[in-house]
Amino acid sequence: MKVQKGIIIENKCISDNIYKLSVEYQGKIIPGQFFMLKTLDNSFLLPRPISVNDVNEKSINFLYRIEGIGTTKISTLKKNDKLQLFGPLGNGFEEDKLNGQIAVIGGGIGIAPLLYLTKILGKKADVYLGYKEKVYIDDEFKKYANSTTIVTEDGSIGEKGFVTDYVDFCKYDTVVTCGPEIMMNKIVDKCKENKVKCYVSLERRMACGMGVCLGCTVETIYGNKKACKDGPVFSSEEII
Repeated sequence: MKVQKGIIIENKCISDNIYKLSVEYQGKIIPGQFFMLKTLDNSFLLPRPISVNDVNEKSINFLYRIEGIGTTKISTLKKNDKLQLFGPLGNGFEEDKLNGQIAVIGGGIGIAPLLYLTKILGKKADVYLGYKEKVYIDDEFKKYANSTTIVTEDGSIGEKGFVTDYVDFCKYDTVVTCGPEIMMNKIVDKCKENKVKCYVSLERRMACGMGVCLGCTVETIYGNKKACKDGPVFSSEEII
């Protein structure tokens, strides 16, 4: 893990306020890990935690949503610009714990860290993606997954309603999820009812990414942990 300057290959808007950023990079990354990203002009103080969306031979992709000054500044970067990369950080999904038939469930921008995982799991994974209305990178999931179910709240694309309504939890041995907390809470409850192993990737505000600032504390049955250093992936059984 180190701070380095990455050269941007592409930084493009793919949906409303959603950007896909590709940066030159070579190194081992575990699905679910993240980087702290910052522009080099010091126009904002703290780097922003962004999940790794995909990994290729000489590059990594990030998927991010514009939410404030940091991500707004990052969205203005162009091909061949440089930005600060610090990572990979955090504990991601441990592949040897993801057994049997697996459901990968993502909601909104929470689908970001699940593409690289799906690429590795391949046909063991049925993917369920929930959006408000606009759909993005669903075609990339379809390239790797055993099946892909798209759900929008207004039904304009795919099924109508909430993504959790379309998962038959008793079919699966393991569920992994990332997205809005209300969605993940429902998934955790469903997994508990059906005795299905569940792993959640938590999205928290992070200032340092290394467990120093305590800004991303998570209550667990083992005491307080930090989403950036001990997570962002946790077993649902340990979270209170």
